[in-house]
Amino acid sequence: MAETAVEEDNLLIPLIDFSAFLSGSSSSKRTAAHALTTGFQRAGFIYIKNHGIPPATIARAFQHSAAFFRRPQAQKDVLSWTTPRSNRGYVAHGREKVSDLRDKADVEALRAAMPDLKESMEIGRDDKAEFPNRWPDAFDEEGRVFRDVMREFFDTCKELHVQVMRAIALGLGLEDETFFDGYCDAGDNTLRLLHYPEVEKGALGAKGGGSIRAGAHTDYGSITLLFQDDRGGLQVLSPNGNFVDATPIADTIVVNAGDLLARWSNDSIKSTKHRVVEPPVPTESGVHPARYSIAYFCNPNFDRFIDAIPGTYGEGGKKYEGINSGEYLVQRLTATY
Repeated sequence: MAETAVEEDNLLIPLIDFSAFLSGSSSSKRTAAHALTTGFQRAGFIYIKNHGIPPATIARAFQHSAAFFRRPQAQKDVLSWTTPRSNRGYVAHGREKVSDLRDKADVEALRAAMPDLKESMEIGRDDKAEFPNRWPDAFDEEGRVFRDVMREFFDTCKELHVQVMRAIALGLGLEDETFFDGYCDAGDNTLRLLHYPEVEKGALGAKGGGSIRAGAHTDYGSITLLFQDDRGGLQVLSPNGNFVDATPIADTIVVNAGDLLARWSNDSIKSTKHRVVEPPVPTESGVHPARYSIAYFCNPNFDRFIDAIPGTYGEGGKKYEGINSGEYLVQRLTATY
């Protein structure tokens, strides 16, 4: 049986021991898969522990992420993000505005009024010559180490993505738990390193003109693996319409379903709106400390056609027309930046 990570305002987010799926008995595996899929169907979010990624591996990724963001701004700007189709490189403060809006003009207006106070580094699969990653390896040895660490972490997260999708297949009652393998083996995913810099208290919330760490939004792809530091700030929208704290739990990963998985499952799985705010922790200095997180955005292979999963629709039929995965993601990113 799953434990509970969050239970507030009619929002129940389970905490699942994923080792039961990875290495448990057939019965334990099915129980874990059912709990995981039910969590996605009810809340759109789950936490997993014993997920197979060593704490030291995660700590190393955070260490090199923080070191990257300490680089001179001029160096980071050389590595700037270029196009939605590439989706690789450094994103400066205020450039991205996450929201649930689809129209680019509406996003621009919201960005001007309520900028997201963060910077990020976007890293994709490293074997596409037409879309090279923007590594800092030309600067110094630390840049070369950063490249190697992030390549390894990307591949580690890719393996976990496959396993979570297998659990979803089993939880949905599909005959073959490897149903999704051919949809996610290419690794068309994005590793996002996030830095929310320290800001004065008045810069956030109503006094700061409505600026927050990251605006309310849903993710675009299939699932997201989120690694939080101990600062917190992630909030998830409850069924009652209120944002609830998704407090960090040591050695866990927060996993949420994205819009494309919701569409793929004919809305039997939820893509739930969430945001990042400054946790209500008083600070004597009057400054909100910096926050770091790492998100691994998982997507179906960009060349795959996504249509409703068998068994997720009945006489009512499919809610959505099929769509190419890569084109869908480019459409969403084009509105965001």
